[in-house]
Amino acid sequence: MCALLALTGCNSDESSGKDGASGAKAPSASSPAKGGGKDSGKGGASGGKASPTPAKGGASASTGTGTSGGSGGAKGTSPTVKPAASKAPEPGAGCDHKMPISPDEIAVYRYTPEGGSLSLIIKHGNWGCPYGDTDGAPFETVGKETYLPLDQAAYVTATNPIVESTKNQRIGVQELLDWLEAHPNSGLVFKYHLGDHGAIDSLEEVFTP
Repeated sequence: MCALLALTGCNSDESSGKDGASGAKAPSASSPAKGGGKDSGKGGASGGKASPTPAKGGASASTGTGTSGGSGGAKGTSPTVKPAASKAPEPGAGCDHKMPISPDEIAVYRYTPEGGSLSLIIKHGNWGCPYGDTDGAPFETVGKETYLPLDQAAYVTATNPIVESTKNQRIGVQELLDWLEAHPNSGLVFKYHLGDHGAIDSLEEVFTP
């Protein structure tokens, strides 16, 4: 009996010792603690590595978008088409470009009563070369504006646009002055003649188409 009790007691002690040892080791061998630490560490590492992946993806996407956008912009731009330069009309054959200044024709621009006498503001010039698409030669003025006295009793004729006619019609000096005042700087061409006092006593408009 005593031997049996002693054996049982020994077995109880050993079981208690093993259980105690197992209990003591349980916390350190706890898989959740280790697993948590490792998983957390890996999770943190994985979390730290996870952010570069979208960043790379985003960078490549934006790079691709920028490239395609740039390509699209480059392809969408159409080349500028320059219009062909138009050629100036050529003068008629046999035209002399060095025509002398006309001795009795002027372009009339305005008039002035300054100085107590009536004067026309004019420019001298010559007839240029007619071009193929025009009905007549242009009157090309030269030099600066100058003055020519006008006799108030001068003989004056006019055509279009002063009067509605392609033939010269007699008009008064005042009618001419009124038209010049309403249409300054027209540059209408007139053939003139100077009287004995150095003033224009005849002024006939030259019809120009």
